Amino acid sequence: MADPASSHASRPPGATGVLVLADGHVAWGQGFGAIGHAVGEVCFNTAMTGYQEAMTDPSYAGQIITFTFPHIGNVGVNDEDLESRVEGAVGCVVREEVTAPSNFRARGEFGPWLKSRGKIGLAGLDTRALTRRIRRLGAPHAVIAHEPRGIFDIPRLLAAAREWPGLLGMDLARVVTREAQEEWTGGPWTLGEGYARAGAPDAPHVVALDYGAKDNIFRNLVKAGARVTVVPAETTLAAVLALKPAGVFLSNGPGDPAATGHYAVPVIEGLLARDIPIFGICLGHQLLGLAAGARTRKMEQGHRGANHPVKRLADAVVEITSMNHGFAVDNSSLPDTIEETHVSLFDGSNCGLAVKGKRAFGVQYHPEASPGPQDSFYLFEKFVEMLK
Repeated sequence: MADPASSHASRPPGATGVLVLADGHVAWGQGFGAIGHAVGEVCFNTAMTGYQEAMTDPSYAGQIITFTFPHIGNVGVNDEDLESRVEGAVGCVVREEVTAPSNFRARGEFGPWLKSRGKIGLAGLDTRALTRRIRRLGAPHAVIAHEPRGIFDIPRLLAAAREWPGLLGMDLARVVTREAQEEWTGGPWTLGEGYARAGAPDAPHVVALDYGAKDNIFRNLVKAGARVTVVPAETTLAAVLALKPAGVFLSNGPGDPAATGHYAVPVIEGLLARDIPIFGICLGHQLLGLAAGARTRKMEQGHRGANHPVKRLADAVVEITSMNHGFAVDNSSLPDTIEETHVSLFDGSNCGLAVKGKRAFGVQYHPEASPGPQDSFYLFEKFVEMLK
């Protein structure tokens, strides 16, 4: 990385993409995907697989993903591995040039697929150095840009990175949530058969509040034996109750939970007062914590990857989990009404809680992402069993 100079003097020959950090550091590479520029927070993901799922996870809205695994795009893309059709990450940074895919499930190439979704890719960067920088200094604001002629106005891009307000205080759930109520129909996926249909109409009814949900969460609720109705993030308590739920699910999503909490927390407080079973994942877990009296905080670098060890405090079992979060419930703020159930073995941060005297619990990690690969599916079964 280098300090910004003129857009022509500092550009290496052949560079068609650039990452400009708000602190003035510049990294050049080969652009792919969409042409243009986008601003966001740079984070890193340590998973070896699942780049298509990550890029379509709404929890990454407002972020630029640095993939630490060097070979991204090598298995191509398909229509079955999408997590959502709404906004996700604004772009990604990878080490090696994206090559033609080699996988029997591939139906397209990563670069053209990114372009079709308006997302920018940047290859050829030292992702190890960038990741170490994030670990040392925190997740920076930056602009990612792609221009085939290699012409960039670096001072202008730097100004955009510095002017971006950041995720703290930003409510992004209302940006990525679905616009209308939906009866969920998809079940679990099997090779050669695709996704199953939803379960029996007399299954326990779960109303899922969509703050930026991953579709595979709903498929796992169906697999565990539930019938799911998905509603927008700002659905009122009265509207949720009118659907007569046996339980309510609080989804993952992007942004600052304290900002989303302005409209989400009163709904959750009303559900807790009625002792309706609640299960929250990621942002939903954080919102449940806020509703029960805890506080949330922004992390320096967050947790994003598919191999994060989490200790279950009840029996000391260690689960290998998938995570994607830059905010966390502050475990130093937990009131007596909250029991801490899981903690990260990386940094001791909160990864699970239960509200005492209520049928309500949440986890910070993503059990639907099949980490372990089945270490955490019991959480869906636990929730659905509550509904019976």
